[in-house]
Amino acid sequence: MESAARRIPVMELFGPTVQGEGMVIGRKTMFVRTAGCDYSCAWCDSAFTWDGTGKEEIRLMTARDIYAELRAIGGDTFDHVTVSGGNPALLPQLAELVDLLRGQGVTIALETQGSRWQDWFWQIDELTLSPKPPSSRMSTDWVILDSIVGNLLERKRRFSLKIVIFDDADLLYAAEVHERYPDVPFYVQSGNDRLRETDPGRLLPYLLDRYRWLVECVIAHERLKRAHVLPQLHTWLWGNKKGV
Repeated sequence: MESAARRIPVMELFGPTVQGEGMVIGRKTMFVRTAGCDYSCAWCDSAFTWDGTGKEEIRLMTARDIYAELRAIGGDTFDHVTVSGGNPALLPQLAELVDLLRGQGVTIALETQGSRWQDWFWQIDELTLSPKPPSSRMSTDWVILDSIVGNLLERKRRFSLKIVIFDDADLLYAAEVHERYPDVPFYVQSGNDRLRETDPGRLLPYLLDRYRWLVECVIAHERLKRAHVLPQLHTWLWGNKKGV
């Protein structure tokens, strides 16, 4: 029997759905959302993974348990799994799940803020580093982020950078990140600061306005020439609903 230390703290398993963010936006996928984060972003849309409000939902699961439940939920309808959080990069034991999924021919995507390295990053097919801008009230450790980006570039792994944008200060931060890592595919995404809105029909017009604002800003920005400008697709479809 695997020890509790090797089990993975899981908040949610769901899908199939479509990936709503980053370089694989629109990709059909299953989701594994882990608990725990080393950040506490002011606008986090998954704060239940770290602020204590979701502690009763945490399950300590083995890699085999997770894969079996993904198959029970999704059957044979998927070949792609997204690992999200929280910050899944806090969990060295995720290496076992990554190995298992790859052995089953599953493509793996993962998003992390770039604050922690794990050797199992080498096995991730689509890795998104999403350092947090000033509106998050978090500070970027550039030494660590430089190291992670350098490792991935050296081995020519498939990865990207993504910045969520809420205001002009975030845009400036995004331009600085883009210029710091000019050889990395770069995405900016409009943020959602109406996390308590329960009516998707009322939320969507606001999100459309925020996306239009960001597109217009990037079009006019001299330092964001190669940026891809994205919405948060799943919020357009389902609002702030969990598990989609």
